[in-house]
Amino acid sequence: MSRDLAAAKWRKSSRSNSEQECVQVAQVPAAIGIRDSKNPEGGHLTLARTAFADLLNRVKARDLDL
Repeated sequence: MSRDLAAAKWRKSSRSNSEQECVQVAQVPAAIGIRDSKNPEGGHLTLARTAFADLLNRVKARDLDL
């Protein structure tokens, strides 16, 4: 999986700018990689596609707001 992420095409939201905290995502076989756009070498998360879809739905519904 690490090899897949090393070769992955990472993308950042078009709504991002250089002054905001942003993440990048990449599609790899059977998973989605997530990393900090300001520290791309600092590590990453890998989620199954279904878990990533659930995360996005919860963020959009504001279920994770503190």
